[in-house]
Amino acid sequence: MIKVLYEDNHLLGVEKPCNMPVQEDDSKDLDLLRACKEYIKEKYQKPGNVYIGLIHRLDRPVGGCMVFARTSKAASRLSDMMRKNEIEKIYYAVIEGKPKENGGTLIDYLTKNAKTNTVTVTDETQGKKSILHYELMDSKNNLSLLRIHLETGRPHQIRVQLSSRGMPIVNDQRYNKNAKKGQIALHCTNLRFKHPVKKEEVLLTSSLPNRWPWTEFEVM
Repeated sequence: MIKVLYEDNHLLGVEKPCNMPVQEDDSKDLDLLRACKEYIKEKYQKPGNVYIGLIHRLDRPVGGCMVFARTSKAASRLSDMMRKNEIEKIYYAVIEGKPKENGGTLIDYLTKNAKTNTVTVTDETQGKKSILHYELMDSKNNLSLLRIHLETGRPHQIRVQLSSRGMPIVNDQRYNKNAKKGQIALHCTNLRFKHPVKKEEVLLTSSLPNRWPWTEFEVM
């Protein structure tokens, strides 16, 4: 059963579980899009196909807030807001070590290799401009807790930008060469945006996991 964070006739905000794909992939595991459709179909006894519009994604290992559209009008407006960076996305990450600065803005050009499903830092002739802002919240036991405002939403963006600066995320199996077996320490805690129809502010929130390394820190 999915955890619903917000629901009306236009939107469905949910908490994505870690390790669940957003869309169907080669594993054929249950994906979040299908789970949302099944939830709406069952709750409202809807016959036939249920419309759920996919607006954005989270990497499969990453959990946290996601919003889906329940109408094509809402999907179109939310997608436009996402393109214009009008949806505020807040993540928390636990990295190895401590950043040189207590906060800052990271700007890179990222290129994805579809064959290997990996992303690398390139240059403006090849990659897409990628921006995030981070703030150091706490450091303890050679680990640091970062609050991240993701301005753009490129594949693997946070993971690659932090790793490229010697700040790999704990248990990131793809971009941290020292990663041990375990769940990646990256979570989307907040999505804030203007409702595409009602025009009022919507805030989705998801608590950080209650496990190591999150439990090293006292988080509000």
